[in-house]
Amino acid sequence: MPLRPARPLRAVLRPRLGSVFVIAATSLAVLVPAAAGTAGTAAGPVDDRTLQRQIDRFVSEPGGPPGIIAMLRNGRHTRVLRAGVADLATGRLPHVKDRMRIASTAKAFSGAVALSLVDRGALGLDDTLRKRLPQLPDTWGQVTLRQLLNHTSGLPDYLQDPEFAAVLAADPRHHFDSRHLLDYVADEPLRFSPGSRYEYSNSDNIAVALMAEAVTGTPYEQLLRQLVYRPLELRDTSLPHGYRMPEPYLHGYDVSDPTSPKDISELFSASGAWASGGIISTPVDMTRFIRGYASGALYGKGIVREQRRWITGASEPAGPGRNTAGLGIFRYTTRCGVVLGHTGNFPGYTQLVAATPDGRRSLTFSITSQINRTSDPARLEQLRAIQENSVCALLRDGR
Repeated sequence: MPLRPARPLRAVLRPRLGSVFVIAATSLAVLVPAAAGTAGTAAGPVDDRTLQRQIDRFVSEPGGPPGIIAMLRNGRHTRVLRAGVADLATGRLPHVKDRMRIASTAKAFSGAVALSLVDRGALGLDDTLRKRLPQLPDTWGQVTLRQLLNHTSGLPDYLQDPEFAAVLAADPRHHFDSRHLLDYVADEPLRFSPGSRYEYSNSDNIAVALMAEAVTGTPYEQLLRQLVYRPLELRDTSLPHGYRMPEPYLHGYDVSDPTSPKDISELFSASGAWASGGIISTPVDMTRFIRGYASGALYGKGIVREQRRWITGASEPAGPGRNTAGLGIFRYTTRCGVVLGHTGNFPGYTQLVAATPDGRRSLTFSITSQINRTSDPARLEQLRAIQENSVCALLRDGR
């Protein structure tokens, strides 16, 4: 598909801030009281020792993940908790600079790209697919960028398409044309009238990336580098199209047979996830990312206000506490306070990244097996309880 810039590329990609970590002090940056937390959590605050015992127990249970690493940061002070191993073959411990598949937390990156372009005037939140991507089905034409970012678009999810599933089953390392993933569902109507309800769809963020490319004439991978990696100083983050993982990395496992975990770190090609979940990063980089992204450091206050117009909706898998959805971000209201972020799951990996609305306190919680409501709903509820306790440990730190 020919992609031409709507305006000069240098104007679209001009720097937003002299320093992206200049954080505006607004009323949006206040921790608000929380409602009841996830079922099964202990009342009151949690210290690091208690949290460490919980993640040790979670790893040691039959069917538990081989490894967990959690990175909690308050200002310049960092605490790292870990359990299990990064690699069952060697017994190496998880490290904050290990690469990992970040799964659907990559959707926050497409949100960062899109909102940065809105801030620069290259895109509008009410721009439609018909206006920006007229090659897509006309029946999808009224869907807006805003609806894509908060999952109210009604686009059918390409990951649920039988033909896509068949290709993946025949060859998990199949190299997909990432820019044509929506072709798998192009013959399907919208699932509901755009804006009428919430439904998480991986197709949404593919469309977001294509819109960004259409208005800039620039590949999405390059937009990530220019608008996200460089300003937030992400040194070990990339969007590959193959199945290889750069060393060193957290190995991801299939633990459906607890007696014989299978290393599936390099089983799947990232090309089938692309802007919806294909990024590889590290706990260090994800900490930098979520501190900048949650605080709105990449764009102005007006865009932050639009991003934080919360609606009913949960990330996938659901994050800690009560979930509500914004534009490329979720609000997690726990018993200890509010954090903003995103979750994700990919074969071999489950992720949570979150930060306080001012970006000063952050949490990166990475697991080396896939846990979701389909594969293991009971274990997911255990995980959400531990994640909520992690938020409490983060927010109780008085430094």
